Amino acid sequence: MKQLCMFLALAAVLLVPALSQKGNSPFAGRWDITVSTQTDSYPDWMELVEREGKAEVRIQPRSGNVHPATDVMLDGSHLTLTLTPAAPRAPATVWELTVAGDKLAGTQTRGDATARLAGVRAPELKRDPPAAWTAPEPLFNGKDLTGWEPLTPANNHWVVKDGVLLNEMRGANLKSTRKFDDFKLHIEYNCPDDGNSGIYLRGRYEVQVEYEPVGDNSPVLSMGSIYGFLAPSVALPRKPGQWESYDVTLVGRRVTVVRNGVTIHDNQEIPGITGGALDGNEGEPGPFYLQGDHTGGMQYRNITVSLPRR
Repeated sequence: MKQLCMFLALAAVLLVPALSQKGNSPFAGRWDITVSTQTDSYPDWMELVEREGKAEVRIQPRSGNVHPATDVMLDGSHLTLTLTPAAPRAPATVWELTVAGDKLAGTQTRGDATARLAGVRAPELKRDPPAAWTAPEPLFNGKDLTGWEPLTPANNHWVVKDGVLLNEMRGANLKSTRKFDDFKLHIEYNCPDDGNSGIYLRGRYEVQVEYEPVGDNSPVLSMGSIYGFLAPSVALPRKPGQWESYDVTLVGRRVTVVRNGVTIHDNQEIPGITGGALDGNEGEPGPFYLQGDHTGGMQYRNITVSLPRR
């Protein structure tokens, strides 16, 4: 599975130059898509461009990383693509979409299972950085979970010990009760060897935290990446079991990440939501959330936020 994810991530990266070019198709551009089944709904994301008369599509499904779609067939206002190919024990997942202006509609089929697709054009989120920021304010009081809540309370293993937010074992993700638009975030983390977590910005864009075995993850899935989309510009030494820090500035879609005092993303654009996003409402404020459903042992502390000064 990890080898497949690495292949898909590399393929998505190789597709990026093509995706910077727009075509004349009404599907061209980026889309925030909601998938609705009989019992659930969740966000996906799609981007389509035309290059040399051919439509190229990449998809961010509910989980995992962004990757190219296959079997793409574009005919005017109708689009068919394969989200995931068939496997020995699983049928292919296929999308059938139509477009009208700034809205998509369609169906997802996977064997006998069907779901409804509804999409809107993703907002550009282009805005200037604020002239000044407020003083940092704490989001974690070092005493209890005030200001935070598990997404699945019955499976929560987040506790506070010695001023540290600790996920004792794999279980629930933890999100802030407050929502944020543009911000500067400071957060310190201690990731154990073989640990895997993540810090979600607005609940939609994951800054990766992981110390899985060397070679298991491609650069766009590694420590400090914007998961699946942006690899760190600098590869820093591994420090499992030691305290490290991120300083993250997010204005619109533009992100700057400083890890341990070294800039690893410098005002880079985040194209869309990453796997595990709470929703696809990219134009709205959202919470921070800490991934706890992969491995236990993750620790966080000294979480503060600064906001644009009005």
